[in-house]
Amino acid sequence: MRCTGRVRLTRRVRLLIVNPMASAVTPALLRSVERELAPVETVLTERRGHASELAAEVGESEAVVVFGGDGTFNEVLNGLTADVPVGFVPGGGTSVLPRALGLPRDPMSAAEQIARGRTRRISLGRVNGRRFAFSCGIGLDAELVRRVDALGRTGDGKRPGDLRFAWTAVRYVAGRRVRFDPVLEVAGLGRAAFALVANGDVYTYVGKLGLRVAPEATFEGGLDVVAPRSVRARSLPRLAAYLLATHGQTRAADIAYGHDLDRIEIRCDEPLPLQVDGEDLGDVAEATIDTERDAVTVLT
Repeated sequence: MRCTGRVRLTRRVRLLIVNPMASAVTPALLRSVERELAPVETVLTERRGHASELAAEVGESEAVVVFGGDGTFNEVLNGLTADVPVGFVPGGGTSVLPRALGLPRDPMSAAEQIARGRTRRISLGRVNGRRFAFSCGIGLDAELVRRVDALGRTGDGKRPGDLRFAWTAVRYVAGRRVRFDPVLEVAGLGRAAFALVANGDVYTYVGKLGLRVAPEATFEGGLDVVAPRSVRARSLPRLAAYLLATHGQTRAADIAYGHDLDRIEIRCDEPLPLQVDGEDLGDVAEATIDTERDAVTVLT
């Protein structure tokens, strides 16, 4: 059964929430995903925030599966009130969450794996009341998210891909002459140029390449924060190498690193951009970031 709008499940089946505007979602792929997950009751989102509304109504489902991108996954996690297993089928351009959880990048393969019913209990983060699954950033990465969003979408509603994001990053960093001075304070760790908060080992992906900002972070533990104290052209190659080599940043003298934290408090010199799971949340002067341990059961 497929529908839009409100959903009331009449029996214990999987509820499939689908963002039809996500980059990799097509009618043919959706039919294939439905077959892998059957029996399902499918509902299509119609607007921003709709996935949260649908998730808030879940009560009698066997599980909730989301087919979309990281923004849709985030909405569902913020809307859920029932303690039911949640699965994430990659349908976005990057789809960090399911890939970081070990699911295949291919939607059909991911749906097949989810249908087996294996579960894992993970923690979530919460910044100023908003949940996030894998990342939260203040400053640099949030500014990049904002600039990519400003590029707009294609005629079919798709967001720019990894190449556009990479080019935007290069232009922004070059425009700053690779100079990022301390502009915020991480309580207990000191001054920094920007702050990256990770709930898991992979912070984001560029194509097939995983960028591992916080190599000690785990989905089952608390939050890790990585905050370079300043960035200059001479330090950029070393910082980039940390992302690929998955070690070094935890001991670098010019990087503040906090591991397995329950609370992170950040105060900005002036309002700075904030992002969660790749979504721009506007500018903030302060951020209180908490760990929700043992928060949700995910299908893996």
